[in-house]
Amino acid sequence: MHFLIQLARFIDRLNEKVADKISWALMAAVLICTGSAFASYFFKTGSNAWYEIQWYLYGAMFLFTAPYTLRRNEHVRIDVITHRFSKRTQVWIDVFGFLFFLLPMAILILYLSVPFALESMRNQEMSNNAGGLIVWPAKLMIPIGFLLLCLQGLSELIKRIGFLRGLVDASEFEKAAVTPQDEIAAIRDANLDKIKSIQSN
Repeated sequence: MHFLIQLARFIDRLNEKVADKISWALMAAVLICTGSAFASYFFKTGSNAWYEIQWYLYGAMFLFTAPYTLRRNEHVRIDVITHRFSKRTQVWIDVFGFLFFLLPMAILILYLSVPFALESMRNQEMSNNAGGLIVWPAKLMIPIGFLLLCLQGLSELIKRIGFLRGLVDASEFEKAAVTPQDEIAAIRDANLDKIKSIQSN
């Protein structure tokens, strides 16, 4: 069990790093969107490639930060009901949800999306839009994103079982930000760190 707990912590660190890196995609998408709007308005020019890269970036943000959202316990839940139960009962509900809903769904989508992406890569599929981008990188993001989600689901399951066995503290999987104020403060601090990083370079 101790090996599995260490594995869960490794998966947590992996998805935290992926989410940290992909968070820059939001800034890139905003800059590209702004540039495209200016070019279209002032110079009456545009390109489907610029529009499509925005879709790719938004897709990457959604797919690669979903495991991080699960890691932070920020996914949609019915807290209005479950908060009435004891902590152990809440954890058992999580275990049931991971085993019978999250993991089967994520594994099924992963299984179905791999041949979908590989076929697109083999054919070097291109966009149907004039001047559009190659399509396979966008399709490849689907199995990669769901693989990371499967791993995070496994990590959360291990931590819940570890808690039930008295080997893991609940702080390892409880919400990272308990109140909206905490969440806003966390976002603010993260953005300030990014600005300082840019200024130092």
